[in-house]
Amino acid sequence: MSRIVVTTIGSLGDLHPKIVIALELRKRGHDVVFATHQEYQAQVESLGFEFHRLRPDYPLNDSQEAARMMDLRTGSKYVIHWVSARLRETYTDLVETVKDADFILAGELVYAARLVAETLKIPWALSILQPTSFFSAYDPPVRAEYPVLAKLRVLGPGFNRGLVQFAKWVSQSWAQPIYQFRSELGLPPLAGNPLIDDKHSPYLVLALFSSAFAKPQPDWAINTVQTGFAFYDGSEEEAKLTPKLLQFLEAGEPPIVFTLGSAAVMTPGRFYEESVEAAKHLGCRAVLLVGKNALPQNLPESIIAASYAPYSQIFPRAFAIVHQGGIGTTAQALRAGRPTLVMPYSHDQPDNAARVERLGVSRTIPRKQYSAVRVVRQLRELFENPSYATSAADIGRIIQKENGVELACDAIEKQLQAVSVSS
Repeated sequence: MSRIVVTTIGSLGDLHPKIVIALELRKRGHDVVFATHQEYQAQVESLGFEFHRLRPDYPLNDSQEAARMMDLRTGSKYVIHWVSARLRETYTDLVETVKDADFILAGELVYAARLVAETLKIPWALSILQPTSFFSAYDPPVRAEYPVLAKLRVLGPGFNRGLVQFAKWVSQSWAQPIYQFRSELGLPPLAGNPLIDDKHSPYLVLALFSSAFAKPQPDWAINTVQTGFAFYDGSEEEAKLTPKLLQFLEAGEPPIVFTLGSAAVMTPGRFYEESVEAAKHLGCRAVLLVGKNALPQNLPESIIAASYAPYSQIFPRAFAIVHQGGIGTTAQALRAGRPTLVMPYSHDQPDNAARVERLGVSRTIPRKQYSAVRVVRQLRELFENPSYATSAADIGRIIQKENGVELACDAIEKQLQAVSVSS
């Protein structure tokens, strides 16, 4: 039995894939420990896992901080600076947690994980949840900071390598805290940029998304294993629809589901108000998933609001889904086989939106243009063109047959066996 430390920084969309992988690893006999934000302690411990606090704390209820993190043009830079400014705290917390570990499974934002692994000589894996993180010249991402560059992807890998170099140049100063701390720890200098091309584990990189969503590319890290999505909706009790919501769903036609995931929901703007007006205008039933925001009042009988519903249970019952384009929400919508309208905020969301649009299962509406009139127009395109529903159903069947969790755990165990043999 191996002791494996799972560590992540970010929203529930970052945590949940790690949880379901940890559950499978534990089922296989491994001792799995979590190092993540204090805010997730109760959830992690309720599943029977040992929990260790990992700074920085996540601003779950700070709408102003959430707005900074989700800003279209500056959100990614802000988050990287937010994490890097606390790099020493993260390192201190993590090095204590992993001192007796056999393996580390790290999320992308845990920049300290590589430093700890190299210092203590512990094998580790980097988990990547979305294809934009690979910065491939063969499949260039749509970057929130420079969306116009996406129009140049047709110029091919030769040109797109220049875009990757541009991203490295822009973010070089962002990575200075990592370079400096590596030097202080006596670790060898990096050959590239730890945010772009020199961030991957030499042991294992897990691409935790479906090849139906993004195919593997020649310039991915050579030790990448693409597994498919790792789905998790909570414990057995949490993954059930409430009686009130279930009654609504069974009382009429499939509704449109409006949701903003687990992070963007903290700064919704007028998303829900405009969504209500759009549903009324279309004469459609609708479900609003509003998180910790106040439940809208005086809704017609055709619209219901709830704080939460497990996506795996409600999305397959929807006619269409309107969401923010987070990778977890996008994955669940794809698996459900339902057409979508995506209103991306920042980070990977514009790229995810572009990918599902290219698959023919979705349309995109910019956040600043999200008004009832425009939403009605976009949804009518989804409703009146049957190709969206057909393509979504086809993609859904492919993803439903995948088992990303099993493949991810197989890859981790293969690394554990290799280390055991070599030692």
